[in-house]
Parts: sequence; structure tokens; C-alpha cells
Amino acid sequence: MPRQVDHEERRRRIAEAVCALIDERGLEGATLRDVAARAEVSMGAVQRCFRTKEEMLRFALAHIGTRITDRVRARPAEDALAHAVTEVALLREEHRAEARIWLAFVARAAVNPALAEVLRTGYEEFEQVLHRLLAEAGAADPRREARTLLALADGLTAQVLVGRLGAGEAEELLIGQLGRAVRGR
Repeated sequence: MPRQVDHEERRRRIAEAVCALIDERGLEGATLRDVAARAEVSMGAVQRCFRTKEEMLRFALAHIGTRITDRVRARPAEDALAHAVTEVALLREEHRAEARIWLAFVARAAVNPALAEVLRTGYEEFEQVLHRLLAEAGAADPRREARTLLALADGLTAQVLVGRLGAGEAEELLIGQLGRAVRGR
């Protein structure tokens, strides 16, 4: 009897392999051959899951966005807003690899419309979550504040990755802006 293959699980495993290779070698280091080896599947299995390398990269980017969004949504209500902004900024040491991968995709998306579309969708999801939380917290203009916090979070991610700011200092800046957003000043 032929073995049943969970295609979604295989796609996720391949996405994890893509992300690990991007973290180690950059986007160019995620070759189909190396992805197959890292995911412990055949090249044919990778090609059956993804018609092109571009499709595989788009899926991996969306996978990272989903992981971040899931962590944001999984937090208890009492500190959901602070948790959301710090999760989106990827400031914690345990999220440093995701931060490197995310920014590698951001850089590529500047010249790749298909990746840019995936990023816009991810940013929109993050913004919607922040908008809802800010509205619940009584922010005067929750949409503007959500956009401001999202842009600040991305900028702080880059500042921490290149060593200009420490994660603690970046988190202080982010939480300070969050406080001003909620207080309306």
C-alpha cells in the first residue's frame, strides 16, 4: 500500500528548510538542491510542492509571517498590545533568526513584486491586529498609531540586527511610542 503524504506538512518542512538556509547563507543560499537536503526530501518532492523557486520563496515568507501573527494572537488580553508590538519587532534573541530572514525578504521585495505582495499582505495582517488592540485601548487614531508602530518596529529590527541598538533599548523605544499612542500624545 502506498504511503500517504501530508502535503501541507511537507510544504511547511520545506519552508523551514528555506528559512534555515536563508538565515545561514542569505536568499541566494536557498538553492533547490540544498533545500531538499535540509528538508530531507528529494528534489522531485520539492518540485511537486512548488513549481518554481519563486513560489517556494513566497510560501516561506508567508510561513514566517504566519508564525509571527500566531504568536501575537496567542497572548492573554492583559498585555496583548505590548506583546504584539514586541513580537512584530522580532527583538528577542530567540527571534533573531526570523528577523534576519524577514529583512532578507524585505530587501529582495524592493525589486521583486511577487514578494512585495506577500509582504504587503503580512503587514496588513499585523496592522489589523495592532489597530484592533489600539482601538480597544482607547487610542485616538488607532489606524495611524498602528502604522506608526509597525514602521517603528521594522526600523528597530534593522537597528538591532546591525548592532546600532541593543534589544532592550529598542524595546524601550517601542514601548514608549506605544504609551504615547494610547495616551494620545
